[in-house]
Amino acid sequence: MEIVMPASPSIEAFFDEATNTISYLVADPVTGDAAVIDPVLDFDLASGQADVRSAERILASAAEHGWRIVMALETHAHADHLSAAPYIKAKTGAVIGIGEHIRDVQKIFRPIFAFDALKSDGSDFDRLFSDGEQFMIGGLTVEVMHVPGHTPADIAYRIGDVAFVGDTLFMPDFGTAHADFPGGDARQLYRSIRRVLSLVDETRLFLCHDYKAPGRTDYAWETTVGEQRRSSVHVHDGVSEDEFVAMREARDATLDVPKLLLPAIQVNVRAGRFPEAEANGVRYLKIPIKACFAD
Repeated sequence: MEIVMPASPSIEAFFDEATNTISYLVADPVTGDAAVIDPVLDFDLASGQADVRSAERILASAAEHGWRIVMALETHAHADHLSAAPYIKAKTGAVIGIGEHIRDVQKIFRPIFAFDALKSDGSDFDRLFSDGEQFMIGGLTVEVMHVPGHTPADIAYRIGDVAFVGDTLFMPDFGTAHADFPGGDARQLYRSIRRVLSLVDETRLFLCHDYKAPGRTDYAWETTVGEQRRSSVHVHDGVSEDEFVAMREARDATLDVPKLLLPAIQVNVRAGRFPEAEANGVRYLKIPIKACFAD
């Protein structure tokens, strides 16, 4: 769908049903400069096959509109899909950006995967954004909000009356995301959500995932601050921090890890880049094994 409002970005959403992820093409309709937010690389875990058909859909739409993609923006280092940001950059010259606390995430996962070569200074990315920083997409002013809790590095991108909030919130009938990944924190997540919900009620929130809550037949990814405050099943007005933390931690204990967690994390902390090829020309990802038996 495409939405055009005066003095607002033009927004096109791309839903990837395989990972329940929504990527966004966000453009200044006046200058034609655009950014892609949370682009998905198609990846089949069983075969190890990667494909760029989802990214090509975004590129084709930008070309059709005559928009120039100048940035590929990540809301965080995703655990449920691999990023297509390097492909977007290769095709357009776009700058890859993420929150500056990606350094913390890199430091967490470097020992988990025994990544001797993994940088932990964030330099795999072209831009590291700080809380409150502003930058431009054409004539659009983008404000960065640091919203940790799901991971230490989550950020939201606010453009006027629009905010792209990543995994901080889901649709009101579904609630909120995991806070149990390494570096996650349910209490931080609550405070980040309340910060987002302190924006004016009319602020339109665009989400990174949707899983169709029971009883709903269609996927959805746009809501408002007011709708969240009134009807979010997890964080509507009146839910205290302690109540949320107890609910979130109990719920997280029952949830499976995302099926693409291991490949996604070790690729996405490198700005979507795969490890260098071995001598045989093949690239390999690592799987840490927690053995319950002796050799």
